Amino acid sequence: MAYVMNFPVDATRWAAGLPPDAWPAGFATSGKVYRNEVFALAERWRARDVSSVQLAAGVLAWGHGIRGYGPYRTGRVLTRELAGERLEAALGGLRPDLVTPVVLEDCYERFTTTAKLPGLGAAFFTKLLYFTGYRRGKGGIQPLILDRVVAGRMPTAAGPAGKYSTAWWTSTWLTYLHWAADQAARPGFGDEPDRVEMALFTGSWTP
Repeated sequence: MAYVMNFPVDATRWAAGLPPDAWPAGFATSGKVYRNEVFALAERWRARDVSSVQLAAGVLAWGHGIRGYGPYRTGRVLTRELAGERLEAALGGLRPDLVTPVVLEDCYERFTTTAKLPGLGAAFFTKLLYFTGYRRGKGGIQPLILDRVVAGRMPTAAGPAGKYSTAWWTSTWLTYLHWAADQAARPGFGDEPDRVEMALFTGSWTP
């Protein structure tokens, strides 16, 4: 299965709509952003070449895609009091090379409690968890995006995520991650759980 997913991103418009210095330099210069470019931005974050706010700006730009309100909504999130500190508190555990399910659980939980940012719901903070925490080629339990499209196409075996369109419990997300890890062993997925998520999102596979 091949999944080539990109979204148009006007870097000039985005930079103008965000707080000063929030837009990551050199990001989205072609006008389109692919997942691998967002992963590259996350690598820069792991190396501390970009801040957590700049990382969030890039990830949310990819996540909003063609939606015209993307810069406005992202700007509201990034101007919240202590936004940078809260993002760092929730994501900081994902910098090491080894990311365990326990760490993933803690990071998700922080986004819903101590590091919660109004306006940054699960559909978007799981994108942050995915790009910062996914370790390609490692297999096993990996952080994945969970939004209403993906949830709406999940079978009962994937847990209760499909019953909701937002505000999933931490345990619900983890159940989905375990299910996707098992499904990744199927032919065509190459033991990469995110290919399961992409297949659900695009509707190219019905479990």
